[in-house]
Amino acid sequence: MLWTRCLVLLLCWGSTTGEQRAEERQVQAGSQRRQRSPPPMEPLDFGFVPAAVYDTHAYYEPGAIGILFHMVHAFLYVIQPNTFPKDLIVRVIQQNMGGIKIEEWRKPENIVLLLQWLFYEAGFLICATIGILVVVLTPIIGFCFCVCRCCENCGGEMHQRQRKNADCQRGFYTASLIASSIFIILGVLVAYTANHNISTHIKSTRRFINTNMRDLKTLANNTPAQINYLTAQYTTAKNKILSDLDNIGPVLGGRIHSQLEKEVVPSLDTALRMAGAMRETKEALESVSSSLEVLQEGTGKLQSSLSGEQASLSNTLSDPACTNGAVSPTCNTIRSTLPQLGVNADFLKLPNVNHAMANVNTLLGTDLSNIVQKGYSSFNDTPRLVKEQTKNIVTALPRVKGMLDKIGTEINNFAKMFPVESSLANFTIFLNEGQMKIEAFYPQIDQMDFYRWIGCVAALCMVVLVLAFNILGLLCGTCGYDKQASPTTRGCLSNTGGNLLMAGVGFSFVFSWVLMGIVTTLFVASGNVEKLICEPLANRQIFQIIDTPFMVHPAKKNFLPGMLFQNPNIDLTLGSMYRECFENKGLYHALQLETMFNINSFLNRTVYNKDLAKVFESVQVDLHDITLLEQAGRDNLINFANSGIGQIDYETYLAEVNKGVTLVDLLSFATDLEAQADQLPRGALENALRGHASSIRQIHRDQVVPMEQAMSTLSQSIKQLQRMSSDLPVKVTNILSAIDAAEYLIIHNASHVVKQETKGYMQSLVGYFKQYTQWVKISLTTEVAQCKPISNIVDSMEIVGCSFVVDSVNTFWFGLGASCIFMIPSIIFSIKLAKYYRRMDTEDVFEE
Repeated sequence: MLWTRCLVLLLCWGSTTGEQRAEERQVQAGSQRRQRSPPPMEPLDFGFVPAAVYDTHAYYEPGAIGILFHMVHAFLYVIQPNTFPKDLIVRVIQQNMGGIKIEEWRKPENIVLLLQWLFYEAGFLICATIGILVVVLTPIIGFCFCVCRCCENCGGEMHQRQRKNADCQRGFYTASLIASSIFIILGVLVAYTANHNISTHIKSTRRFINTNMRDLKTLANNTPAQINYLTAQYTTAKNKILSDLDNIGPVLGGRIHSQLEKEVVPSLDTALRMAGAMRETKEALESVSSSLEVLQEGTGKLQSSLSGEQASLSNTLSDPACTNGAVSPTCNTIRSTLPQLGVNADFLKLPNVNHAMANVNTLLGTDLSNIVQKGYSSFNDTPRLVKEQTKNIVTALPRVKGMLDKIGTEINNFAKMFPVESSLANFTIFLNEGQMKIEAFYPQIDQMDFYRWIGCVAALCMVVLVLAFNILGLLCGTCGYDKQASPTTRGCLSNTGGNLLMAGVGFSFVFSWVLMGIVTTLFVASGNVEKLICEPLANRQIFQIIDTPFMVHPAKKNFLPGMLFQNPNIDLTLGSMYRECFENKGLYHALQLETMFNINSFLNRTVYNKDLAKVFESVQVDLHDITLLEQAGRDNLINFANSGIGQIDYETYLAEVNKGVTLVDLLSFATDLEAQADQLPRGALENALRGHASSIRQIHRDQVVPMEQAMSTLSQSIKQLQRMSSDLPVKVTNILSAIDAAEYLIIHNASHVVKQETKGYMQSLVGYFKQYTQWVKISLTTEVAQCKPISNIVDSMEIVGCSFVVDSVNTFWFGLGASCIFMIPSIIFSIKLAKYYRRMDTEDVFEE
């Protein structure tokens, strides 16, 4: 068992750390999470552990003979329908653990166990009793039958009485004998098939032995390589740590930058947006100024044009034609609308925005966007500052590398402390020697199987001999029978058939008790093996008996850990180990090795190295050189708040803009004027009015439409300026306060942030070790030393012992027993039928 112990010790090195240290780390991690959310750790790729490929497929499908196996199982279920008596077997074994003593069975509790056992075995006992009675009574009955016939009794008298239904009786006896012979033949075929099945599968057993041995060698040979792969992957974590240390500026600086940017970047963003607002303010002021200039100029021109058109239209209405009674109302209506031809909005009274625009233009002489971008650049230069100020860490890289190499060396030395390869090599030699010893038994096994096959065939030949006499007797008797011949004059062929039938009867008495003895013995033995071993092994209930505490050894609670590790208190059972191995888990998990060895001190001393943490205690980062916003930028923001855009009379502007350009819609006025002209008689007055309508439309097209567009632009610009100037001093004050707060955080609280991020950076480095140890644990549980060959051995034993041997033996006695049972009616019908074929000494004579 040396190889087992060494393998156990070796597999222990990759387990996880102790619960106490895990709890401490959880508390620290919980505290940090309350402060901030650490950046996600980069997952490491450790690759795949070299997998072992096993050849054994412990599965058996019996094929057509499986129908016979199911028939036998159904018959055994009828004989023994009780469930597996696990508790009864446990109590029986525990009661007799010190050896079976007759006086002990006189105790009441043992008598109860005996009665329970007899009740469980009732079906087998009844059948066995019947078999024993057949074995005992058959030769006695045969002897008595022979003596009785010698005394010319029991059908021994060579005289046959004439009956009217003689032909009917002869046909019935013939048919019954044929049916009995058919069933006997079927029984012989079933038994011979089972006998041949044993020999066939005994040869295929060698394949199971070879593949299981090969799988065990694969397990032994691959385990060292898998363990070496686990130890070698420490380099992946080590290289990642060295890479992060070599790039401490970008990595640690990036972490510090990420922590500070939550306060810094939003403040700079607002300042940058304010710089954009300055440019937009300038554009809006320029738009207001240009639109106002257009409107003021257009207002004068429009007023002059409308006044001239009003005077001209008034002169037209002074025409003598308007005094006509029919035309006069129309002229008066038109004359009453003339005051509507005037300007509505007065843009000449609106003040200009030149002062505010001049101030903004002066402010834009200072490029605030560029100043803010310098703040961004200064803040984004944090990784470079960290790199320059952590040169001591970079210079300490050789020392850190030495520490990590020392950790790797300790891991390798720990793995090499145990002679795994030599132990597994010895185990491989042990397997080879064991396989050679097993193969040395192959000729003996073949010879024993040959003798068994000969013995089974000899038993079947006894039945075949009886069948031969029955069949020959039927053939000779049937072919030689003459209905016209009297019983005393029957032919030689018919007489021979009768004698052959009686010979078959004689051999039946000679052989049947021997065959029934064989059947009874095999029935009791292999039937109980099927019910007490094979069925519980198939449903794994047998493990519950073996794993019962103190069952195998009275001083050991669990025999398996007591045998392997001399510690019977470990909660390791054969059933649990089989289940884990059946799922192809690793031996580390199947044997529950984590309960045996405490390697916390080893991992604390190696993987979680305190010397590595001391390297970071000297990290000091000074961020005083970071300037987010220069004084020119601050002055620029303050001057913008005092530029005068807040003093613009926006309400007056909006009041005038919301008015129409003219008192009346000129297009509507022109349309109404044409409608009035249509009511007049054709002539000079009508044409003059139409000319005025056309002039008014021209004024609207040339002067009103451009002014309306300028008014729309002015309205949008004024509203934009109004939004920008709303609480502008407050906004500027908030921006400056946010920048001041961010700079205060950088200058005064940077050491706390640096310390916090340095600690998080250290935790990320330790996290690579955690990933490595967690990967080792998972690999040990699922991939290293996968113990499928162990469960395959159990399954192969079940297939060979139960499916190959026990099922075939049960089928053999089932077929042979059926033949023995049908020999009884065969004897009766052969005796009855022989009377109709044999030549009698006397016969009944009827005189008329």
